[in-house]
Amino acid sequence: MAYFPEVPKIPFEGPKSRNPLAFKHYNPDEQLEGQSMKSLFRFAVAYWHTFRGTGSDPFGPGTMSRPWEEGDRHAMDLKRVDVAFEFMDKLGAPFYCFHDRDVSGEGDDLKETNALFDKVAAKLKEKQEETGIKLLWGTANLFSHPRFLHGAATSCNADVFAYAAAQVKKAMEITQQLGGENYVFWGGREGYQNLYNTDMKRELDHLAKFMHMAVDHAKQIGFKGTFLFEPKPKEPTKHQYDFDAAACCNFLRAYGLWDHVKLNIETNHATLAGHTMHHELAYSSMQDKLGSIDANTGDLLLGWDTDQFPTDIYLTTQCMLVILGQKGIGPGGVNFDAKVRRESFEPIDLFYAHIGAMDTFARGAKIAAAIRKEGRLAEFVKQRYSSYDSGIGADIEKGTASFETLSKYVLDKGQIAPNQSGRQEWLENLVNEYL
Repeated sequence: MAYFPEVPKIPFEGPKSRNPLAFKHYNPDEQLEGQSMKSLFRFAVAYWHTFRGTGSDPFGPGTMSRPWEEGDRHAMDLKRVDVAFEFMDKLGAPFYCFHDRDVSGEGDDLKETNALFDKVAAKLKEKQEETGIKLLWGTANLFSHPRFLHGAATSCNADVFAYAAAQVKKAMEITQQLGGENYVFWGGREGYQNLYNTDMKRELDHLAKFMHMAVDHAKQIGFKGTFLFEPKPKEPTKHQYDFDAAACCNFLRAYGLWDHVKLNIETNHATLAGHTMHHELAYSSMQDKLGSIDANTGDLLLGWDTDQFPTDIYLTTQCMLVILGQKGIGPGGVNFDAKVRRESFEPIDLFYAHIGAMDTFARGAKIAAAIRKEGRLAEFVKQRYSSYDSGIGADIEKGTASFETLSKYVLDKGQIAPNQSGRQEWLENLVNEYL
């Protein structure tokens, strides 16, 4: 049975096309800096928003027209796999991502829940083999069920910690069975609402123990994928321990997890933390911790996580300047952790949203590649720091300078070299030349 009978496989027709069901810029075979677009982006569809999203918000119930969402809830889990793979195959997305509870629901107890998960996983594997679509990453939903109201790995209830560990164990095993290339930790409720009732150190200690247990289990089962830690500063808690890339890096270093985990950076989470996506990507990359991205955007007039599809070419250009700068993002990818708007309720809107986002990333990548090829931006930055390439600057960077030697240098020189303009406006104009 076809669930999107009116939609063909999405072709690449070029920038002059006016076909809303065609790519104008994303050509999977086109080469950029020695990689095909398909291998550079590694686009993934988010199972949760795309196939489980209802369009509900705090002010009203769902609005989405999803004809396949009828019948027994466990039967729907199996039917939804057919829907998902038809959509992804027609879109030409090579990967998908899921939380365990996206693909299969809860049973009466963990034993039944695991059995339901096994049944759906068998069908997921069958469809992967049939279509060639792969699992970019799996994860466990440790935030929706009421048992996690105090958190999961940071819960004050040891039984909840144990349940979360059992759930992650199963999610890791299913991810491995499906050939998942990464496994994500996102602490949806790993934080606090009020410090009066919170032992922050104990909670962070417990979170670290939990992640070390995951590392140990990965070794035990032979999981070779990359662990990814996803920052978010708030929502649903007032403060979450994975606040931003810097906080996550500090946590990994402090608790001996540095060699085991990279980061999965999301645009809307970056802006909630008071950063730009460019900042979070650049910081992660310079630490050699940029492992994958959740590609979306927020509404700057709304102070919450709206998870909109990315259509801003400046945003994608900045993303791709960083990603190209580190020669790609594999084994991670560009996952569209984004949902169509509540008002865009027809199934075909899912195609329009993903096509536009993939095209926007393709345009950003082409612009970033052109900027990098001409090298004017990189040359400006290089020249701006050229005083560190020789003399006293080189001594500072080599670690051979001291307060004594620097004080003597300034006293002997008398007048220091003048500062040079940062040329911000010119550089912004320079980037605009490529758009």
